[in-house]
Amino acid sequence: MYTDQDPEKVMDVLHARGLMASVDVGLVTGTGLTNIAKEIENPLEVPYEELPGFPSASVSGHAGRLVIGNIGRRRVAVLQGRSHYYETGDPGTMRTPIEVLLRLGAHSVVLTSSVGAIRPGLRPGALAIVTDHINLSGVNPLVSEPGDSRFVSMTDAYDASLRHRLKRAAASQGGLLNDAIYMFMPGPSFETPAEIRMARIIGADLVGMSTAPEVILARRLGLKVAAVAMATNFGAGMDERETISHAQTKAVALQGAAKMKALIRGFLTEFQP
Repeated sequence: MYTDQDPEKVMDVLHARGLMASVDVGLVTGTGLTNIAKEIENPLEVPYEELPGFPSASVSGHAGRLVIGNIGRRRVAVLQGRSHYYETGDPGTMRTPIEVLLRLGAHSVVLTSSVGAIRPGLRPGALAIVTDHINLSGVNPLVSEPGDSRFVSMTDAYDASLRHRLKRAAASQGGLLNDAIYMFMPGPSFETPAEIRMARIIGADLVGMSTAPEVILARRLGLKVAAVAMATNFGAGMDERETISHAQTKAVALQGAAKMKALIRGFLTEFQP
């Protein structure tokens, strides 16, 4: 259970482990993408279970560690794996980790995730940058939160300047970041073909089981947000030869992790806090 004191207690643990400096940016890694943390030089690594208020990362492909250190000239804090709404029934399950990013000094956070592609031009292995999201689930991490701070504007929730820098990093490597609308589905079951058809009709390009609640939490704290998604499969019913599974998600994400790591390193090279 989250308490207002959890982030303070986490900072006490991190200082006791030798934390000496603030960070420039936070990263959250999705299924199969946690190896981004291997890019960190001289890392301080702490398992989530040793940090008060942090969730357990019970999904395979999510390491469940906070890793702090340098990637190039930038100091980063990586949430190596996330907890999802479908694991706990709590849409605010990532509240403490995201608040800790703020307390570590980050003003921006980049979320990564593995998703289903529902726009025909997006194929498994492609990277996309989220420009907006659709959340018709009724799930929101600010439900029951007291005070006016719960009324968070979601206009421009995905920061234009961060998106521009990520696109420039991709272009410098000869790659392409597709613009995409992300539709949050609470999971854990995959979507039905009818749900995928609905999502396409209302303008979604991607479907996934994370990101949107984290963006809401981050924007409430005033953090700038960018989200990069890796397509690991087509949505249900789009390819009759494909059987969607979590094993497939992990396998494709691992194959494409090198592209994501290169993108993040390129982004951090020119990142200005």
